[in-house]
Amino acid sequence: MFDKESVGRLKAAKAKWQEGADKIPAGKTCKAYSDCTTSSGIDVKLLYTPEDVGEMDYMRDLGFPGEYPYTRGYQATMYRGRLWTMRQYAGFATVEESNRRYKYLLNQGQTGLSIAFDLPTQLGMDADHPLSEGEVGKVGVSVSSLADLEVLFDGIPLDQVSTSMTINAPAAVLMAMYIALARRKGISADKLNGTIQNDILKEYSARGTYIYPPAPSMRIISDIFAYCSKEAPNWNMISISGYHMREAGCTAVQEVAFTLADGIAYVDAAIKAGLDVDSFAARLSFFFDAHNNLLEEVAKFRAARRMWARIMKDRFHAKNPKSLMLRFHTQTAGCTLTSQQPDNNVVRVTLQALAAVLGGTQSLHTNSRDEALSLPSEDSVRIALRTQQIIGYESGVADTVDPLAGSYFVESMTNRIEEEALKYIAKIDELGGAVKAIERGFIQQEIQNSSYQYQLEIESGKKVIVGVNKFQVENKPFKNLMHIDSALFEKRHKELAAMKSHRDAAKIEAALAQVKVVAGTDENLMPAIIDAVDAYATLGEVCDVLRSVFGEYRPDATF
Repeated sequence: MFDKESVGRLKAAKAKWQEGADKIPAGKTCKAYSDCTTSSGIDVKLLYTPEDVGEMDYMRDLGFPGEYPYTRGYQATMYRGRLWTMRQYAGFATVEESNRRYKYLLNQGQTGLSIAFDLPTQLGMDADHPLSEGEVGKVGVSVSSLADLEVLFDGIPLDQVSTSMTINAPAAVLMAMYIALARRKGISADKLNGTIQNDILKEYSARGTYIYPPAPSMRIISDIFAYCSKEAPNWNMISISGYHMREAGCTAVQEVAFTLADGIAYVDAAIKAGLDVDSFAARLSFFFDAHNNLLEEVAKFRAARRMWARIMKDRFHAKNPKSLMLRFHTQTAGCTLTSQQPDNNVVRVTLQALAAVLGGTQSLHTNSRDEALSLPSEDSVRIALRTQQIIGYESGVADTVDPLAGSYFVESMTNRIEEEALKYIAKIDELGGAVKAIERGFIQQEIQNSSYQYQLEIESGKKVIVGVNKFQVENKPFKNLMHIDSALFEKRHKELAAMKSHRDAAKIEAALAQVKVVAGTDENLMPAIIDAVDAYATLGEVCDVLRSVFGEYRPDATF
């Protein structure tokens, strides 16, 4: 970007400037500038100049928004044309209570729904399963059948809202319920807009809500790809998630590398299943964390977008420009929220949300200040949503596309994150891809090592967490926390029994038998699952049939 003569003059001037800077002693409250690193261990210089950007070619490495390699954004006008989707993640207790919360958020200006399911639902267990006791409705809404979904979305027009469902191992069943519900409302699948997370690989490496072994899990995902590409073309059939790996302790570089490596594995699996890359790649979406180091996070999002465009073009030879676009949802970092001085979390979330917007996110969830203590209260949820609205409507950062482009530091950091992430992807390729890397425990171990290092830095005081290891005050009880009634298990048990008593038993038996037959073949599972849930077969019943065919995953003890 700069001629050799200009760079030569710059180097000489910078060396002279550096001599003067070295003579200035660091203040007592300042870091020694030689010891600054990002969360990924990348050294941060005191000053960045054009020479730190390297041999960058504008059109090759940046380009224009909406054009390859999409470093500056995947839409030409970005937020000038339309703000990101404000999608607050919500769900708790009963379907009736969650329905009221969704309507409240929509009335407050939210522009998309994001459904949180409780742990039994995520593990393919009905609310009346013995292992569900004590967990029903605690970290999300309890859904066991189409009857629950009918109440959950009562009064919400499915063809007018975008719905994201954070569900993985049983994603096919929840997607089938959503399609069956839409049909009952007279809405065809091609009119539906939204996302299922459907990312099983990060469950093996970071989160743990898996059901089946990797091979059948990947087959189910490929079946969803094939079905949605034909029947639900506006639906994002997967949200490839780095968020949970970052929450488990990985660095920004690792988040990009492991997420895109998982994406490569899903594309590989779909192609091996006979799908043309351009028939599904445009409906892949991603999900990232927004952490505290604002400028590193902005660079992370830009690097990921450029990397994915090049991967899809050079590795998979995708021809459709939309197949090259990394579209992503962002959630602010839950792992950074503190129970000490919880109002400080409003500031943390604001900075993280700003990083996501400056990095070009397509949708955003902002965490609530009290989430280190409980599920968020209504007041806290409103503050979290207002944070997005103030950034969008008052801050001015949405007025121009990619406003930090050209910053010597941001461009240098974008290049470094890409460089380091590509090294990880090369290593994963050597191991045989993301599935093999997970089976060998490589990704898990890398996350564990980074998490351990982060904790050591907090305990030593090297990394300051305001209110935790510095600037402490005596904590006062936080008022108006949300509590989930433990009697919910019995309530849901009775509701399920009543629903089952009104079903056509013969129809249920035949539908579940068909799911079992199809699971033993190469035929697409989705139509059979849709028929089963439409007859009010429960989530647990369908997943149990698949368990009987595919088995259950048990990680190797060496992981």
